[in-house]
Amino acid sequence: MRLLKKKKIINEDYRIDLFTMFLSSAAFTGYIPFASGTFGSAFALIFLLIPGFPNPVVLGTLSLIFFFVGIITSERMMFRYGDDPSVVVLDEVVGMWITLLIAVIFLKELNYISVVISFLSFRLFDIFKIWPAKYFDRLKSGFGIMFDDVVAGIYGGVFTVIIMKLINDYIKW
Repeated sequence: MRLLKKKKIINEDYRIDLFTMFLSSAAFTGYIPFASGTFGSAFALIFLLIPGFPNPVVLGTLSLIFFFVGIITSERMMFRYGDDPSVVVLDEVVGMWITLLIAVIFLKELNYISVVISFLSFRLFDIFKIWPAKYFDRLKSGFGIMFDDVVAGIYGGVFTVIIMKLINDYIKW
């Protein structure tokens, strides 16, 4: 795992439109020179400040829409930056939203503790890429870029629910 990633450019001549760069890099957070995936995941949490966003229908719908948008924009970014470009962090946004979606479905609501656990668990599973996430990561396609984070998001959501259930059962607030 590299904390500081050099943004490699494999095709200087390939131009990417601003819309693709903006979306795939999650409002340019992917261009932060270190821990871009972590910043992309944190960017996903900002949306929790929007009233109604933690609703499962909203989270699920936006996750699905941005999953497909991410496949298209990731493919375009690969022409310039190569396989699984570090500037692409829309996959982290979608993965983080999936973690939150699972948490809100099973916990009924999110609080600060569940959000922190969701963030940490998603990052953990995204970094270590437990099977089948590793399989999808190796596909070297827009689908692979996006789907390995979907898997990490599912793992992160399940882990969050388990930890929160344990906390709620054994720690009285």
